[in-house]
Amino acid sequence: METDMDTFLQTNMGRLKGNAKEGCNEFLGIRFAKAGRFEYAVPVDSWEGEYDATDFGPACPQTRGYFPHFEHPTRRFYHHEFREGQVFEYGEDCLRLNVYAPQNAKNCPVILFFYGGGFNSGCTNESTFDGAIYARQGIIFVSAAYRVGILGYLTHEDIYKKYGHAGNFGLDDQLTAIKWVHSHIAEFGGDPDNITLAGQSAGAISVQYLCLSEKCRGLFKRAMMFSGAGLFPKFSLPRPAAERRPYWLEFMKDNGISSLDELKRMDVLEVYTRLEKHIASHKGNVFYTMPVLDDYILTAPIEELIKKPLPLDYLIGYSNNDMYAIIMSNIGHRFAKDNNGYIYYFDIDAPGDSKNAAYHACDLRYIFGTLERGTRKYSPHDYEVSALMAHYFASFAASGDPNLKDRAGSGLTDLPGDSLYKLPPSPLPVWERGGKKALRIAPDCIKMAYPNKLKLLWNTLTKGDPK
Repeated sequence: METDMDTFLQTNMGRLKGNAKEGCNEFLGIRFAKAGRFEYAVPVDSWEGEYDATDFGPACPQTRGYFPHFEHPTRRFYHHEFREGQVFEYGEDCLRLNVYAPQNAKNCPVILFFYGGGFNSGCTNESTFDGAIYARQGIIFVSAAYRVGILGYLTHEDIYKKYGHAGNFGLDDQLTAIKWVHSHIAEFGGDPDNITLAGQSAGAISVQYLCLSEKCRGLFKRAMMFSGAGLFPKFSLPRPAAERRPYWLEFMKDNGISSLDELKRMDVLEVYTRLEKHIASHKGNVFYTMPVLDDYILTAPIEELIKKPLPLDYLIGYSNNDMYAIIMSNIGHRFAKDNNGYIYYFDIDAPGDSKNAAYHACDLRYIFGTLERGTRKYSPHDYEVSALMAHYFASFAASGDPNLKDRAGSGLTDLPGDSLYKLPPSPLPVWERGGKKALRIAPDCIKMAYPNKLKLLWNTLTKGDPK
C-alpha cells in the first residue's frame, strides 16, 4: 500500500510542505486567492512561514453540503458514483488549488483542470479526481476550485457600481487561477508557456467561455473540454447580467433582506436555508447561477464570440448518454470541424448499468485513472482504455498532438510497468483531427468512426436520469 511521506519545496512565495508519493509530489490546498462574499478574487502571491499543503482545503459552500436531496434519483446516483463515503469540508476561504508534479520536475507541460457540477456544486477532492496519472507521465497537473451557486453567480447593482461589472465570480475565480498558474508554475517545474486548460461539464463550459475571452489571450496554449464544447442550446446561453438581477432582488425582498451588505453578513447556512425555500417556489432557478454576459470576461453574445475563439489546439469529447447526447454530439463535432480539433466519442456503457449507458461524466474515472476507487467492476479492457486516454491527453498537453509516439525529448514518460493501467498492444489507434469522425472508444474497438446518431437520439429520449 502506498503511503505518504513529506516533501518540501522552496518557492519565491514561501516554503511548501507536501506529500511525496511514487513518481509524484502533491501540494494540496494552496490558497491562490482570497475573496470576500460577492467580491472579486485578489491573488495570493506569498505567505509567512511554512505552508502546509498536505491536504485539500475547504470546498465552496453549496446546496448539497446542507440539503443533499437524495430523494432525487440523479442526486443519489452521482453521490453514489463519485462521493460515497467521503466527508467534505465547506468554507468561503475556498480558492485553493492542488499541484501534482513529477519528481525532479523541470520545464514540464501543464494541465489546469476545472471540475463540473452545473455551476452549483463540485470540488477538487471527489474520489474521481487525481492528477498522479499525469504527473507519472511528466505532466504537472493542477486542479483549481472556484465559487459556485449564489456565491459564484449572484448579480446586483451594488456590485456593478463598485467594479463596473457584475456576476461571474466563479468564472473570474478561474481566470485568477489561470493567471496564478501562469505566474508561478515554473517554481514547481512547469512550463508557463505550455499550459493546457481542461474541464468537464460545467468546467468544460467554463473553459469554452474562457476560450472566447480576450482576457485569456496568451495565458494558455491548448484546451480540452469533456462534455461541454461548442455552441450550446440557446436556452442555456449566458444572458446580460442586468437581466438576472430581478431574480436576486426578489429573493432578497421575499426574505426581508434589505441590502447586499446584509446578505454579505448573513451566516452562510442561513443564506442557503432561505435560498432553499426560494428555489422550491420558483422555476428555472439553475439559469440564475450560471455565467452571464458581464462586459468584462464575456463581452458579446456567445453566438458571436464562438465564431472567433482564441487560436488554440482543441480536444473535446462526449459520451453516448451524455447530457442531451444528440445535441452534445452535433455541437461538439461542429466546433471540432470549425477549429480543426480532436474529438472523441466515449461509447462504453457503465459496467452493470444498461439503464444509464455511458452516462454524463462516466469517462472521468478513465480520464483520471481512478477506476479502482469506484464501486463498479471494471474489466482489464477498461484499464487499458484509461491508460490510453491518459496517454493521449498527456501527449496532447505536451505537443498539441495526442498521437505523440516518440516521447524521447518531449519530457514525457510511460506509465510504470507494474501499474494496473497498461496501454493496449501496439499499434495505437491514430486520432485524426477535423470533426467529421470521432475517435470512438468502444468495448470492442478504438478507432475513427462516424457517431451513431440514431443511438445518441435513442439514448437522449429513453435512457436514465444522469444526463
